[in-house]
Amino acid sequence: MLKVYSKELIFNTKSMWKNTLTLLLIPFLVYSQENIKFSETIIIEDLQRHLNILASDSLEGRETGKPGQKMAADYIMNHFKDIGIPPYKKNTYYQKFKVKSGRHLCKCDDCDVSLVKKIFKNKKKIKGENVLGYIEGSDLKEELIVITAHYDHLGKHDSLIFNGADDDGSGTVAAMEIAEAFMLAKKAGNGPRRSVLIMPVSGEEKGLLGSKYYANNPIYPLESTVANLNIDMIGRIGDFKDNPNYVYLIGSDMLSTELHNISEDVNKKHIGLELDYTFNKEDDPNRYYYRSDHYNFAKNNIPVIFYFNGLHEDYHKVTDTVEKINFKKIETIARLVFLTAWELANRDERIVVDKEEN
Repeated sequence: MLKVYSKELIFNTKSMWKNTLTLLLIPFLVYSQENIKFSETIIIEDLQRHLNILASDSLEGRETGKPGQKMAADYIMNHFKDIGIPPYKKNTYYQKFKVKSGRHLCKCDDCDVSLVKKIFKNKKKIKGENVLGYIEGSDLKEELIVITAHYDHLGKHDSLIFNGADDDGSGTVAAMEIAEAFMLAKKAGNGPRRSVLIMPVSGEEKGLLGSKYYANNPIYPLESTVANLNIDMIGRIGDFKDNPNYVYLIGSDMLSTELHNISEDVNKKHIGLELDYTFNKEDDPNRYYYRSDHYNFAKNNIPVIFYFNGLHEDYHKVTDTVEKINFKKIETIARLVFLTAWELANRDERIVVDKEEN
């Protein structure tokens, strides 16, 4: 109750302020400040509330095709309902798929136990769901910004539960709150010009299956998709970092110089993180550019940014749990993603693709 009241209070107050400035004929200043106000509705308390549920033992590690993954999908769907996002078609928020499990994309030396390898030996078809939160734009609504995070993880094996708080519970809860910030903006009369699709996907841990299925069976035309912002593992400090005030960006300049420049400008103006491009190479030996859901957009020549904090000692281990999460990091990076998406959605011209995926 306190959460809802506080957010409504922000916008009731802001509405009065906006009306006053409108009378003073200063609409541009109002608009330039709106994005900051809406980004500030993404707060630690809400991120923590969501992650305590998604990374709880009751969801048994959210393995794609298992009951825990279905429970997670329902939780995300209900959040979309609660914030006012309508079903994208026929009373459903789900894009369902049934596909054969892919290959394990991480280096197995990074993982804790041989059980992780066993997960990928089973090549039978699995059923999963992408959860679609479609926020229709206004005058440029035929164009689309897609924000992704994968809500699946490794599941439960024997008595071990892989909760996946950081991988990728952190990105999922960020995407959920970004969706709410956009909906608050829309309800306040400041919705995005371009449409925004918030799409938590499943099947990532089994070979980027959910995002691959969407790219092969797009609900909205790929040629109308301006960019994909993908969030995967943003709740911890990586192995090679001491200062938490950073995020690795991967792919931002691979297809669009303009996207990279926008990302830099938004961060410099509003957030002030260290944007680290250490892994932003197609020939990076870790191959991170190919290892999360953004790649299924990039290979279709859709500009992408992958937000990532790096691997850590609990990656793909049962010790990737909520109590180790740095929620301030999630809040800061989620605000950066929101503000970048806001700029992409509201600028006059669509960003230019000046490079091509090989």
